[in-house]
Order: sequence, then structure tokens, then C-alpha cells
Amino acid sequence: MKEEKPDAAAPNTTLPAATHPMTGAESSTPSPPAPPGSVHCPYRRTTDLLQRLAPNKMRVGFFIGAGCSLSVNGNDGRPLIPEIAGLTKLVKGHLDKDAKLKVYAQTTWDRVAARGILTPTVEDVLGHIRTLKSLCGRGMKDEIDGFSVDILVNLDRAICEKIREIVSKPLPTSDTPYHVLASWIQAIPRDRPVEIYTTNYDLSLEQAMEEQLVPYFDGFVGSDSAFLDLDSMAEDDLPPRWARLWKIHGSINWWMTAKQKIRRSRDEVGGEQLLIYPSHLKYDQSRQMPYYAMLDRLRVFLRSNQCVLITCGYSFGDEHINAVIAQGLSGNPNAACLGMIFNDRDNVPKGVELAKRHANLTLLAADGGVVGTIDRPWGSAVKDENPAYSIAVATDVPGTRTTAPADRCKWLLGDFAALGRLLAHQLSSRDIEQGVGNAP
Repeated sequence: MKEEKPDAAAPNTTLPAATHPMTGAESSTPSPPAPPGSVHCPYRRTTDLLQRLAPNKMRVGFFIGAGCSLSVNGNDGRPLIPEIAGLTKLVKGHLDKDAKLKVYAQTTWDRVAARGILTPTVEDVLGHIRTLKSLCGRGMKDEIDGFSVDILVNLDRAICEKIREIVSKPLPTSDTPYHVLASWIQAIPRDRPVEIYTTNYDLSLEQAMEEQLVPYFDGFVGSDSAFLDLDSMAEDDLPPRWARLWKIHGSINWWMTAKQKIRRSRDEVGGEQLLIYPSHLKYDQSRQMPYYAMLDRLRVFLRSNQCVLITCGYSFGDEHINAVIAQGLSGNPNAACLGMIFNDRDNVPKGVELAKRHANLTLLAADGGVVGTIDRPWGSAVKDENPAYSIAVATDVPGTRTTAPADRCKWLLGDFAALGRLLAHQLSSRDIEQGVGNAP
């Protein structure tokens, strides 16, 4: 294994306050002493996480959500790829400059908002557009709700092409949290492969694993124009050193050909459609197929013996994915899910609700956690006997991230950069142990 670089993820460990969701101001006065037993211990959660990540302890899966993109900054000091709210703003701004689509785009946003979604995301809008397309006739001039098929097709294409443009940015350095995760996968031998699930469309995970020489399988087979191989996905008989990468919401290099075949390529061919984000409605069975196949891998994973799914950057806002996780945890007491949340518990109400119903779903947020269905804040006792503790827990955290009292502990691993540092620490500790064991 390569010699460890100190603070591998350091260039991206601190995010500008403006890039984080605002959650309120930090309290300036110490909180009153908590009654015994009314708090959770974040250090115990840290130890538990490290034990689950130990070699061959459990089958390990990572769920990488949109929030992880904020952990990598570009040369301008801003996040290289925006999260869903920022992405939506950029796409909407682009459509507002299109004389032919501006009115239709605004009407679409208004219709989605009228359904009770007060702040529609680009994914909500795509879902609405595709639902209307499924209800239209086959003719390009057929209309529904004031939209012709031609307009709906053009809106869909314009949104997907803009998304592709925005997220088509390579990682700027080789020490990002994505690279640390790839190094961790490569360095620790396991009997079962590490599986990565993501809702992100970008190619950051692919870039990091290829640069770290980590072999991986993403469901596609081939080189010049790889094709989706469902049989290989189902058989899953590749060596365990091959990571598995399942892109649940599609990718900027997935295309639907004119012959209704799905291929993976960086090159665009005229007439093909980008496969980005499923609406979870049967607007087109052929287009739904890759998304359901990827989700099915998550179902299979959660049915396996002694498995742990670690989520980061995911706010539990997708009901379809939540249902798959809930079903898997309900049907398998040997499965566990650890949800790393960047902000406070109030920011992820659906996640808190799920964790209160499933004892094997542990939610770890900046201000507290839900452990064994019990929702409590973190305690204020500070421990430092384990070097990993300072990576996972701190008291001095910006008020833009949490409203927890200043003297209380805060969980840091909801930040993908911090989670990367913990993985790097585990690799370092393993190297030290091996070095001591091999010393003369």
C-alpha cells in the first residue's frame, strides 16, 4: 500500500459557511446539566462505527448522497459541484434565458409547487414533465395540460443537458474524500465486496477509483460503448476486490439509444437521451429499467447476513429509497444502517421518523442521534483517549451548522471530508499495527 499522506483530505475539510444550510445561531451560554441517561455518547458511536468497518467484520456498503459533493471545493473556493438546491437554481436560471422554453419552464415549476412541493427541485420538475409525457399521445403535436409532446421533450432534454454541463467537472486534486474512500476500499482485504450506492449523476466516484487503481463494476460491460448487463448484475460473481458502484439516479454518461438500448459512454450521439433521474412512475418501462436494477442491488445488499450501510450526504428525502431501506431493515435483523447527517436532527424529519421505527437504523446528526429508536442529544463530556475521537466529535462547530449548545459535543462525520479523515485514520492505524508486528 502507498505510504500514507498526513491529513489526506485536508484541502477540502473546511467548507465556507455560505455553502452550508443555515440552521440558526449557536447558543452562547452553557446548557443546564442533563439528567443521567438522557443523552447519547458520540464516542461510543465512533467506536461502534470503527468496529463495523474492521476487515471482514461485516459486509460494508456506502450510500453517497448529494451533500457529499459539497466537501470538494474548486479553485474559487466554492463547492465544485452544487447540491440539489444549487443545481436547481442554475438549471432554472438557464431555462429563464431560453425564449422558447422560459414560459413553459415557469409553468412547470408553478404546477409542481401547486402540488404542495413549495420548493421544487430539478428532480421534482423532471418527474412532472415525464408524467405528462406518459399521458400524451404518440404524436409530437399531441397536447396535455397546455404542453405538447414536442415542448415536453425539449424541456426534458434542456434540463438534462444543463445538468450534464454543471456536474461534468473533474476532481481537482488526488486527496479528496472520494480518493480516500477509494484508497480505503483498495487497502483493506475483504471476503465480500464493498458496495457504493449513490444518487449523484457526476463521475467523481469513477474518477477517484480509477486514479487509485480500484477495480469496480457498475452494471455495464464493454469499453467503447459499454452496455448494461443485467445478468452480470444478478449473478454478482466477480472477485470481492472489485467494488460495486450502483448509480440509483442515473449518470451523465448513460444514454438511451434510438433502438431503446442503454449504453454508457462519455460521447454523445445525436438523437440519444441522457438517463438522469427516474420519476419512479411508469412513464416508460425501458427507461425505468436501469434505475430499478440499481435499486434492486440495494435490496439484495440489505438482505445479506451481517451487513452495514453507511449513508453520508443523504437527507432521507427520497421516499422510494427510504422504503427500500426500511423494508430491508425490517426483514433482516442482521442488517444495520448508520445515517451520517451534516446538520441537526430537525433537518431530517423523515430520517428521524424512520430511525424511531427501526432499531437497526442509527441516525447520527450534529446535535444528537437516534440510537435504538431513542432520540437524544449528545452529552457534554469530552474524551480524547482515542485519536479517532477528535475526527468524529468536537464542541467548537459553527452555528451555521448546528443550534446545539456550545458546551455539547457535536457529531462531525456528516461531513464527507470528516468521514474521509476517519477512513484515512483507520488505514494509518492499520499500517502502524502492521509495522509494529513486522518490526525486528
